[in-house]
Amino acid sequence: MPVIQVKVKPNSRASLFAAAADGTWLAQLKSPPIDGKANAELIALVARHFDCAKSAVTIKSGASGRIKRVSIDTE
Repeated sequence: MPVIQVKVKPNSRASLFAAAADGTWLAQLKSPPIDGKANAELIALVARHFDCAKSAVTIKSGASGRIKRVSIDTE
């Protein structure tokens, strides 16, 4: 079960999920960080990128911060 580190930028113009040069990931989200909307969009983006179900993606730490550790269950 891989765990990736994601830096999140909410309230962006477009949704984007890309690898950064230092091995982390950058997620630009359209959603505001209110009522878990940005976290829900992040989970959907990660699931779409890694071609897995949304239920296979969980935020392990940093749910209320900009830097999050996201776990992807690939089994």
